[in-house]
Amino acid sequence: MLVGVEKEDTNEDAEALARRIVELRIFEDEAGKMNRSISDIGGEILAVSQFTLLGDCRRGRRPSFDPAAPPDIARPLYERFVNEVDALGVAVETGVFQAMMNIELTNQGPVTFILDSGKRF
Repeated sequence: MLVGVEKEDTNEDAEALARRIVELRIFEDEAGKMNRSISDIGGEILAVSQFTLLGDCRRGRRPSFDPAAPPDIARPLYERFVNEVDALGVAVETGVFQAMMNIELTNQGPVTFILDSGKRF
């Protein structure tokens, strides 16, 4: 999972997002329906901080990252999110904050979800 932190995000947003992700029923049951949460399947989360999710490409030819929180604000909120996921009983690993990383991602099926705390999901 890629996690972007906006300037206006709060501790409450980080906690609510963690709860929402842990409880979201996005994994298939025996009938092939999205009816199981990550807790239900005993899954784990890899949470990687990714400020480029907040890139705004609506104007000009270069993305604007103005909505992204600066590192001194983003790091504690990212860590709060990770700690809350862990406290909710889901194993979570992290990337290295503010580092260049190569990450391999396998997207199972045509399913991708975007959760925005500003829209309260």
